[in-house]
Amino acid sequence: MSRAALAPPSARAARPSLRLRLAARGIDGTTLLVLPGLAAVLALFVYPFLYGLVDSLTPLEGAWYENYRRFFSDPFLYDTIGATLWLALPVTIVNLALAVPIAFRVRLMRRQRLLTTLLVLPITLGTVLVAEGLLNFLGPRGWFNQSLMLIGLIDAPLRLTNNYWGVFASLLITGFPFAFLLTLSYVSGIDPAIEQAAATLGANARRRFTRIFLPLLVPGLAVTFCLAFVQAFAVFPSAVLLGAPAGPTRVISIAAYSAAFEQYDHSLGSAIAIIMGLVQLAVVLLVLGVRGLFYRGPAGGTKG
Repeated sequence: MSRAALAPPSARAARPSLRLRLAARGIDGTTLLVLPGLAAVLALFVYPFLYGLVDSLTPLEGAWYENYRRFFSDPFLYDTIGATLWLALPVTIVNLALAVPIAFRVRLMRRQRLLTTLLVLPITLGTVLVAEGLLNFLGPRGWFNQSLMLIGLIDAPLRLTNNYWGVFASLLITGFPFAFLLTLSYVSGIDPAIEQAAATLGANARRRFTRIFLPLLVPGLAVTFCLAFVQAFAVFPSAVLLGAPAGPTRVISIAAYSAAFEQYDHSLGSAIAIIMGLVQLAVVLLVLGVRGLFYRGPAGGTKG
């Protein structure tokens, strides 16, 4: 007979059940709810990333690092990093600079939901539809140029498409709603009593913003900057439809697409995608590091 069977009934009853022993180690029904999300992350992020990494290290010819050597030895390829940063960083900064004052104004309005809906409408349109609309609006025969020529401000149409500014306008329109919604959530989460207390003590609007709101918003603005930057850095349709894919708006995503589906070098395309992710990661870590120099504390000031 086993020891459990020979043990006295009181000892068998005192032994905790398997469920309690697992719960003591942090494994219970609530923990199991994480499994679907974990499976989704493994299937949609971890596996594709590892597959792309391995693919980038198995070039068609040469050593394992041949794709990376080829990328950084060809100006037509590595210049795409600078071209993409030159688009993504200014657009992100402008979107954030516009989102903050508008969010402060919207949070005090009575019809906040209606105005928010109007501001985020470009998200529902899609990048391709926005680019197509800008081609008709900003093109040489578009409404914008025709209106300026009609009132005599210009003699010839301005070139606002198939160049840098066309892509910039598209990213600004599609990226602003995203930055605005995130900023509004952080701004609305700050307790109004804090501002009222500062006003009672004699702080003007400028000092209330720099001494109260800005320190509380720095963590949220840093996260918003990172997410908006990643979104802008991955630009592809706008750069093709509104830019010059072989010129100043040849972004790194176009280089990856060209390598994988035009040159049929899928390994090189994977290497370019890995480099693209590393550049994004470097910028995100830099922003989060700078955030730590200004503020350390909770993710934001909340009500209550």
